[in-house]
Amino acid sequence: MPSPLTPNNHHLLTIFDVLKWTAAFFRQHDIQGGRIDAEVLLADVLKLKRIDLYLHYDKTLTGQELRHYQRLIKRRIQREPVAYILGLKEFWSLCFYVSKDVLIPRPETECLVETTLKIARDLNRSGPLRILELGTGSGAIMIALANEMPTHTFMATDLSVHAINVAKRNECALLLDKRINWMVGDWFEPIKGNDVNFDIIISNPPYIRKDIIKKLQPEIFLFEPMFALDGGADGLGCYRKIIPEAAKRLCRRGYLILEIGFDQKESIESIARDCGHFSSISFKKDYSGHDRVAVLSLRACLKTPSKARYLRWKWPQNAHVLRVRSAFE
Repeated sequence: MPSPLTPNNHHLLTIFDVLKWTAAFFRQHDIQGGRIDAEVLLADVLKLKRIDLYLHYDKTLTGQELRHYQRLIKRRIQREPVAYILGLKEFWSLCFYVSKDVLIPRPETECLVETTLKIARDLNRSGPLRILELGTGSGAIMIALANEMPTHTFMATDLSVHAINVAKRNECALLLDKRINWMVGDWFEPIKGNDVNFDIIISNPPYIRKDIIKKLQPEIFLFEPMFALDGGADGLGCYRKIIPEAAKRLCRRGYLILEIGFDQKESIESIARDCGHFSSISFKKDYSGHDRVAVLSLRACLKTPSKARYLRWKWPQNAHVLRVRSAFE
C-alpha cells in the first residue's frame, strides 16, 4: 500500500485521514490492535489525548507532524512495542517511563499489586510494614504500592543497574517523597549478612521457558530484555532460588507473593511444599481467569531472630547501593 502521508497543495491530510490509512497499513503488516496503536502514536505527535483526536478529527496535520508520525509508524511495523517507541506505559493508573532495559508493565501484574494491598491491610502489625521486592525492573509494582501505602517502608532489588536507574527515575516523577530504597544485586544478595526480616516479600521473576521465548510475539522476544524473560529450561529456576530463601527472610506469619505463569500452579505448590516452611499456599486469578499470583504464608512456628524487626539497618558491603539512605533507620 503506497503511503499517502505526504502533504501537498491539493489534499491536506486530516486526523481522520491519517488514522484510517494507518489502521489499514498496520493490518497489512499483521499488527494486532493497530487502530489503538495509531491513535496512541498520533495523539503523542499532536500532544493530544486520544479522545481529542475524534473531537478534532477534521484538523489538518502540518508537514513536520506528518514526518514525525511517519518515523513512529516505521518503528512500529518493525514490531517495536508502542511503549518503547514513546518511552511510556500506564500501570495502576500511573504513567511510567520504560526503556529497553526493563520489561513493559502488563495489566495482569496489577493482580500482584491488588493481592499485596489486601494482605498488607489485613496484617495486624504494630508499626510500619517492611516490604521487599525482588527484581523490580521499572519499579512499577513498588511505586504503585508506595503510592497506596505511604506509611510503610519499602526496599527493592534488581540485578541490572540500568533497571534500577529507570525505577529511580519513575520514583522521582511519581512519588512526592522518595521512600523506596533501591539496591543492585541478584535477588537477596544485597541484604546478605543482615538480620533484617520482612513482613511481605514480592516478586515477578522471569518465568518463561527458554525454548519458547522465540515463539512469542516479535514485540517480546526482539525487544524486551532477555534476562527478565528467561526462567530457565522449565521456567521455574528463579522460584527454586526465591522460595526457600524467602522463608529465611520473612517475619513470623509473613507472606511471599509471586507472579507466576498461567500453567505453573502445580509446580509452584510442589516447590513450596518441598521447602517445608509455608503453612498455606493459595492462588489468585488474573482478569483472564488464569492462576497468576501465588500467596505463600510462613508458618507461625518458624523461628526468626527476635530482634530482626528492630535492628538498625546496615547497608551490605557486597551490593552497589544507589541511595545512601535507609528507610529502616
